[in-house]
Amino acid sequence: MFETIGIGMDARGVARLTLNRAEKHNAMSARMIEELRAAAARLGADPAVRVVVLAAEGESFCAGGDLGWMREQMAADGATRAREARKLAHMLRALNELPKPLIGRVQGQAFGGGMGLISVCDTAIAAAGARFGLTETRLGLIPATIGPYVAARVGEAMARRVFFSARLFGAAEALRLGFLAEVVAPEDLDAAVEAEVAPYLACAPGAVAEAKALLRRFGPAIDDGVIEASIAALVRRWESEEARAGVEAFFARRPAAWARPD
Repeated sequence: MFETIGIGMDARGVARLTLNRAEKHNAMSARMIEELRAAAARLGADPAVRVVVLAAEGESFCAGGDLGWMREQMAADGATRAREARKLAHMLRALNELPKPLIGRVQGQAFGGGMGLISVCDTAIAAAGARFGLTETRLGLIPATIGPYVAARVGEAMARRVFFSARLFGAAEALRLGFLAEVVAPEDLDAAVEAEVAPYLACAPGAVAEAKALLRRFGPAIDDGVIEASIAALVRRWESEEARAGVEAFFARRPAAWARPD
């Protein structure tokens, strides 16, 4: 059924949701976005599922948006851009509201939309050496649809350090900012994820789901209004001259006009 992701579950009810475009560094295509939303619905509704681990095949967790998808957005009209942004936003919302604990297993690169995936996890653990970045402003774009989840995850003060500079940072800084709960040696990553999974298996599943939902009510509201505002902001940015020039420069493999040497 799925082409870009995989789903498996062990006898304990621990499900593994795996990004499976390793050859593309698990960059998110339109198909992957649709499949992740469908997977969230399936896993959320399955009473046998106790915990979900969000993982990725290959060298990278998620390098952001697929280049083909970006080309399509570059050529699209405003209505099409809004529709595609809404699909991404609702996929992130489905994962954020998953009524099961969602634990991120992170390696390699996590850029752009990959940071959004980390931000909707209840906790995320990364291998030392992983690299992170909200890289959109280099292209003249903004991290709009992932923005509400980034802000909810790390707070405005921490987000200001990385949200609009587009700089890359390492796992130690991602830990300090609050994106990660733990950083471990690559060979210890699976054991660290298992240690995070284990306590939930002693908890009442219904109580876990209700506690998670209650905590979301106490945190920043990410409702229809917030989501639509993020979509509108992204569409406006796509229609800007900076976005056109930045994306064109990216595909031409040359610096954008505003880039200055270090």
